[in-house]
Amino acid sequence: MSPEKSPESSVVQEQRVTISNKHGENLVGLLHQACSKNLDDSILVDLASALTREGISAFRFDFAGNGESEGQFQYGNYRREADDLCSVVSFFSEQNYNIIGLVGHSKGGNAVLLYASMYHDIPIIVNISGRFALERGIDGRLGKNFMQRIKKHGYVDVMNRKGEFEYRVTEESLIDRLSTDTLLSSRSISKDCRVLTIHGSKDEIVPVEDAWMFAANIPNHKLHIIAEANHRYTGHEKELKALVLDFIKSQPHFSLSLCPKL
Repeated sequence: MSPEKSPESSVVQEQRVTISNKHGENLVGLLHQACSKNLDDSILVDLASALTREGISAFRFDFAGNGESEGQFQYGNYRREADDLCSVVSFFSEQNYNIIGLVGHSKGGNAVLLYASMYHDIPIIVNISGRFALERGIDGRLGKNFMQRIKKHGYVDVMNRKGEFEYRVTEESLIDRLSTDTLLSSRSISKDCRVLTIHGSKDEIVPVEDAWMFAANIPNHKLHIIAEANHRYTGHEKELKALVLDFIKSQPHFSLSLCPKL
């Protein structure tokens, strides 16, 4: 993906931050302070840069078991990832940041929505390409007859396109995914929480129908489908960024705080 480049006048500082979750695992992330420059090119990194140009600090991090963060990767882990978000929110709240919103892409979209259904303390949620029907899309990663194989061996090893080991899916982690009730959690989000779902009409990973299901069940919800966009929004980065920024800036919480914002 080739995102729109930041203007040369945008200059921001990045600070590496380590936060301990409730399981004693260190979560590692980068705090983008308003007024810093960022040269990375992923979806959320580009959004973080755009937010800082609007005077909003942004923090992006790896969930436990991913990237630089400690812990073991789990295929499901939705509730624990919501707990990781809780640890991050608590950390920055204690640092006197006014946390106005959470943004997540793909599985991260599910994590921010699940967080909102559990804790009710964040006014703005942005779900980018989250999956509503968690029972779908599994055979694409685990292969056909995955349930029989995982029942027999207790796990399924996932290989990459080169045939190299990527990660192991245990029966416990699969059950965690299948037992996560997206319908219930969507309906449990407070009406005081404003939710934006963005989805690409040509998403090859998560069907666009999932976005309509979020729209039908989240109480205070806005939906935007980006025509022709895939799961990574290739060629649509500018539109994606504008939608997120406009949504956040249009909310009353955007201008309420005098303390640092996350």
